[in-house]
Amino acid sequence: MESLSSSLGNAIKKVLRAPVVDEKVVKELVRDIQRALIQSDVNVKLVFELSQKIEKRILEEELPPGISRRELAVKVVYDELTSLLGGEKPQPIKYPKGKSTVVLLVGIQGSGKTTTASKLTWYHKKQGLSVGVVCADNFRAGAYDQLLQLAQKSGAEFYGEKGNPSAVEIAKNGVQKMKEKGVELILVDTAGRHKDEGDLIDEMKEIADAISPDEIILVLDGTIGQQAMQQAEAFNRATKIGTIFLTKLDGSARGGGALSAVAATGAPIRFIGTGEGVEEVEVFNPARFVGRLLGMGDIEALVEKVKEVQRASSMPKDLSAIASGRFTLKDLYSQMQALRKMGPFSKILQSIPGMGLSLPKEAMDLSEERMKRWMVIMQSMTEEELEEPHLIDGSRIRRIARGSGTTPKEIRELLDHYKMSKKFIKQMVTKQKRLPGMKGGIIPK
Repeated sequence: MESLSSSLGNAIKKVLRAPVVDEKVVKELVRDIQRALIQSDVNVKLVFELSQKIEKRILEEELPPGISRRELAVKVVYDELTSLLGGEKPQPIKYPKGKSTVVLLVGIQGSGKTTTASKLTWYHKKQGLSVGVVCADNFRAGAYDQLLQLAQKSGAEFYGEKGNPSAVEIAKNGVQKMKEKGVELILVDTAGRHKDEGDLIDEMKEIADAISPDEIILVLDGTIGQQAMQQAEAFNRATKIGTIFLTKLDGSARGGGALSAVAATGAPIRFIGTGEGVEEVEVFNPARFVGRLLGMGDIEALVEKVKEVQRASSMPKDLSAIASGRFTLKDLYSQMQALRKMGPFSKILQSIPGMGLSLPKEAMDLSEERMKRWMVIMQSMTEEELEEPHLIDGSRIRRIARGSGTTPKEIRELLDHYKMSKKFIKQMVTKQKRLPGMKGGIIPK
């Protein structure tokens, strides 16, 4: 099944390529959006209401000065999808330094609480907080060892009691020990043994009464689609301090259903997991998320992530060259390690405005194996060739192939990919002022 991002991106492409945006084009756009959302498990009633609003606004709203109906159509889709997923972005959670904050993690079995604990540990240690994890899951075999390994790997404090049958006692003892050590953020991981929300909420209340958490985070599996609504509603009724961490949003066909279902309850989504890696977590920003879904990208998110990588790797350059379209093979090589830390190259390119709409799939497909091979190839190039790739002719290709232990075909693949990416980046940069989500564009930040 085609992903939600791909389906919506293709729908927007049709509008951007249409000679004239008339009623026929608008109705086709609406049908494409309906199909994409329903396939992604979004509630049919919500889809119908959304599509009606989109069609009415595009056809009836007065055009702002200097804005075409085509651009208005993209803006309306952006606005309405952002509204569907929660509207304005929530304020990022900033836990105080110098005092202990207790966060309780709850969720049904298989929702990914332990993985979520690792992501939250990574995220908040990047914010400069000391973090500790308490294993109050005495039900799942291996939970203790898994969380201990996580804590050791991430540099977090750890507390657990093997053999103690009372999760409430473990949680209470662990929080007390962490506070005595002065740990600033204490994450309490609980068992997810229950299949119905009633028992889950009862256990959450029992442990919460014992440790008085400052925040309770419900961890929801993004692949369960509209079923997320029941869990979110039950959770939201039980506590006013609850927030939600939505996991597994890295390609699930049902992610749109989970997002829209949870947003419809009014329960605030604070974090989303965008991949399996511990670093693949972000504060949920509906506008930014929709921008990526539509292929518009978010240059601010890209710059923000690059800065994090630079601080960790002391890289002298940033990705401004890539974002502006001015980059050489030398620039590409110098950033390759940083890009690998940031995740799949396709995700980085999608953060550049317009790339998701216009870059061919083959240009986005840069595997870890291919990246390593291309780095070896570039190591066999001269300084001049790295700075001026257009100088690389047939004889140079043969020499580079011998020096790198690769084939001329692989070198041509690297050069073709480089040229194609550069071409599209330049094209998109010239349009950035008229694309939603960019400074000077038609969508406010």
